[in-house]
Amino acid sequence: MLGHHYTRTFLETAIASMNAGCNLELSYGMRNNVFMHIPQALVMGNITLQMLRDRVRPLFYTRMRLGEFDPPAMNPYSTLNLSAVQSPEHRNLSLEAAVKSFVLLKNVRGTLPLRARDLPGKRLAVVGPFADNPRVLFGDYAPVPEPRYIYTPRRGLETLPANVSFAAGCREPWCQQYSRAEVVGAAGAADVVVVCLGTGTDVETEAKDRRDLALPGHQLELLQDAVQ
Repeated sequence: MLGHHYTRTFLETAIASMNAGCNLELSYGMRNNVFMHIPQALVMGNITLQMLRDRVRPLFYTRMRLGEFDPPAMNPYSTLNLSAVQSPEHRNLSLEAAVKSFVLLKNVRGTLPLRARDLPGKRLAVVGPFADNPRVLFGDYAPVPEPRYIYTPRRGLETLPANVSFAAGCREPWCQQYSRAEVVGAAGAADVVVVCLGTGTDVETEAKDRRDLALPGHQLELLQDAVQ
């Protein structure tokens, strides 16, 4: 109604949503939400009681499976804490999921993977605004992470047997203030350069769209300086 103007009133919106199969409203705490008009739609005959029951049933089935109506002592989820969520098993599973979700666009001359046995004595530079900034590594709607479990590219690469140097070039994803000398100095003295670029929630999130897909600010310039 407000953004796409598909409907004109909250009542009309409630009726269209229910008939389309929607059973949950994401509201902003207003007392006069869209789905508060369902009783009126029911009285008017625009929706049926059976339709309302069909919409509600999966919601409460899910809540029951989660134990929301049980005493806390009966709910196994209520005893979970960080030690369970961040157990070694779960962390290893997260690592496996990350490794298996990588998309490798090119691998010129078999540069990747970097093997620890090949790195002793090598100089490795990690550069870019995403190289060592934990705050920008998490997407929109991501949970608040536990800092001690965050491995930035720099922190991860420093676990390898190599001489690792670091240069952000620009401190934030918008990359408006760029230090070319910092990047060129680190990259020019390295055998291997890892460039960490992107957007992150500073640049794009829900309701924060962009006009193009180009790297923001001076990030493309940073990349060119790092690889020349």
